Amino acid sequence: MDRRKFIRSAGMVLPLASILPASAINLTKSNAPSVEKEAELLAYSPQKADYTIHIGTGLIEVGPQHIISTITYNGQFPGPLLRFKEGQRAIVDIYNDTDSPEQLHWHGQFISVSVDGSAEEGTPYIPPHGMRREVFVPNPSGLRFYHTHTIAGANLNAGQYSGQVGPVYVEPKNKPTGYDREEFLMLKEFEPYFMRGGDMASDFLSGPVIPELKAIQEKAEKESPIKTKGYEVGYKTFTINGRQLGHGKPILVKNGERILFHIVNGSGSEIRSLALPGHTFKVVEMDGFAVPNPAVVPVLWLGTAERISAIVEMKHPGVWIMGDLADDDRGNGMGTVVQYEGQKGKPQWVKPKPFLWDYTLFGKQNAHVPAPDEIIKMTFAKQNGAANGFNRWTINGVAFDMKSMRPMFHLKKGKRYRLQMRNASDDIHPMHLHRHSFEITKIAGKHTSGIMKDVVMLGGFQEMEVDFIADNPGLTLFHCHMQLHMDFGFMALFDYV
Repeated sequence: MDRRKFIRSAGMVLPLASILPASAINLTKSNAPSVEKEAELLAYSPQKADYTIHIGTGLIEVGPQHIISTITYNGQFPGPLLRFKEGQRAIVDIYNDTDSPEQLHWHGQFISVSVDGSAEEGTPYIPPHGMRREVFVPNPSGLRFYHTHTIAGANLNAGQYSGQVGPVYVEPKNKPTGYDREEFLMLKEFEPYFMRGGDMASDFLSGPVIPELKAIQEKAEKESPIKTKGYEVGYKTFTINGRQLGHGKPILVKNGERILFHIVNGSGSEIRSLALPGHTFKVVEMDGFAVPNPAVVPVLWLGTAERISAIVEMKHPGVWIMGDLADDDRGNGMGTVVQYEGQKGKPQWVKPKPFLWDYTLFGKQNAHVPAPDEIIKMTFAKQNGAANGFNRWTINGVAFDMKSMRPMFHLKKGKRYRLQMRNASDDIHPMHLHRHSFEITKIAGKHTSGIMKDVVMLGGFQEMEVDFIADNPGLTLFHCHMQLHMDFGFMALFDYV
C-alpha cells in the first residue's frame, strides 16, 4: 500500500505529531532532529505490529443454544489478552470494521491524549472502515484493560453495553511471587434493557450515610416538576469470560495450588461481587497497583471498571461455584465452576456470611499523606428524568456539554491535588481519572494512605477524598464509569495551564 492510500484508509486527518506523540514513542527533541519525521517513518514503516485489533460484529455463545450478536474485538469475547512489557514500546494496529466512528481506550495507562482513546480529550476517532496505528510505552505495570469509549445514549447496542472489552497485563520488570499460576476473569452482562427507577443498594459498603447529602437529593426531588424516576439499565444475561454459569470449561485446580486471579469488571453499569465457598481471597493488587496491606477477605466487590488481583489457596477440595452474591444474577449466569482434580459432582454454592467492603483494609495503618497544593471540591447530584426521561448528572451543578467540551478544572504541572467528592445521590459512582492514578486519602469517614487506584466506588450520600499528581500534561477526563451516567452529564475535563 502506498503512502497516500494508507493515509486515506487510516483516516488520519490530523498531523502525525498529534497522532503519534513523541512522549508515546520515546522520541524527544534532544535526541531527534525532527520528531514529526521520525514519528511518520514509524507510522508508515512495514514493521509488524505487536497486536492487531479488529472492531466488528461477532457472535458470542454465552450458553447452550444462546448466541448473542454484538460488537467485539477480533470476533471474540472477551477481547484477546494483550501482554505488554513495562517500559518497552508497543505497536498496536486497530481496524474499525463497523459503520460508526470508534475509540479504543487504554484504561489505566499513563499515556498521551492522542492515544488514550477519549474524544473528550482530543483523541482522533478511528473512522468507519478505517484503521489507526498506535505507538506507546505501556506504563505502569499490572492489570489494565481496553474498551470502547463512545457515547451510547439510548442505544443499548453501542458503547460499553457491547462486547468491546479486553484484558491487558503489563508485565513488571520484577515478576511478583507467591503464586503458582494466573487466571484472568472478565465479568460482563449482555442483553441490556431499559426500565424505570430501581435503587442501587450501597449497603455492602462501609461507612455512614451523610444526612446533609441525602437532604440535597430530597429537596431536588421535591422541587422538580418531574415526579417519575429516570430510566435505568437492566440485563438478561450474565457471564464470566463470555460464558454463563455451567457453560464452557470449569477452572481446573489442584489441592494446595495458589492461583492468582486477575479479575476485571467489564460491565457497562453494574457493581459486581464474587465469592468462592470455602475459600478466601488475599487481595494483593487493586487496579494493577500493589496494595500496602494485602488483606484476606471472604468476598470481593468491584465497581464498574475496577480490577482486583487476588491469590486464592486451593485447600478445600470439591466442585464449587465461584459467583456473584445476588441469586438472580448468579442464576442468570454470573458465575463459573471451580473443580478440584479428582473431584466430581454437582457444583455447590454456599452463601458467605455478611461482609462490608472497606477500602481502608488494604491501606497503611499510618494514614499520613502530604498536604495537597490545592483542594478541588466537587458535589455530584442527580436531576431525575430531566433529559428526555433519563436522569441528568451534574458536577457542581453543571452537566458536561459534549458540544463545547469546555474544561472545568485547571491544573499546574507537578502540583498535588486533592479531590473532595460529595455524593448527593443515592447511587454508587465508580469514579475514574484518565491517564493518572490517585491515592485514596479519606473514604466513608476513614483516613487512609498508600492505596493507589484509577477507579474507586463512592457510595450513595457518602464522601471521599483522593490525591493525584498532575504529572501527565494534556486534557484529562474525569467521570463516573457507568455508561448511563457519563452519557448524561457525569464527566468533567481537567486541563494543564
